[in-house]
Amino acid sequence: MTHILTTERLYLREFLPDDAIHFYTMNADYDVLKYTGDVAFKSVDEAKLFLKNYKQYKLHNMGRWAVCLKSNDEFVGWCGLKFHPSENLVEVGYRFYKSHWNKGYATESAKACIDYGFETLGLKTIYAHAHVDNLASHHVINKCGFTLVDEAIYDGMPAKLYKIENLKS
Repeated sequence: MTHILTTERLYLREFLPDDAIHFYTMNADYDVLKYTGDVAFKSVDEAKLFLKNYKQYKLHNMGRWAVCLKSNDEFVGWCGLKFHPSENLVEVGYRFYKSHWNKGYATESAKACIDYGFETLGLKTIYAHAHVDNLASHHVINKCGFTLVDEAIYDGMPAKLYKIENLKS
């Protein structure tokens, strides 16, 4: 298993078929999906199919990655970069089990993904968005150094759009 990124407490890796149970369980929690616009998987098999068809790594040399604790290999959520071809932009995103909220994992993994995007992929700008009422996500985005760009309807919901520039490019 290849670690894409490592931080002080975490490592990020590509998704594995066995991660389907985590996708199913995490997305079954209303609070986890509340501000995302996503719908829960109907079954573990549906989550397996999603992972089987996940082609972001091959198509764009980036994607969402499993976030695991270094101390015990526990899957705590996912974080990563997503290329949006129709808008020609890259966005950082994250989602964690509720039992792992407020531990700094979202900020720690998002910062690592931003550094990866700038230093390894040579990106010039990375975006982030969050539902206007998702205060915890706005807090993470601000701690990562993003600047507010706009408020708009995103995925059918009111959201704030942020960006961060690569100062080395």
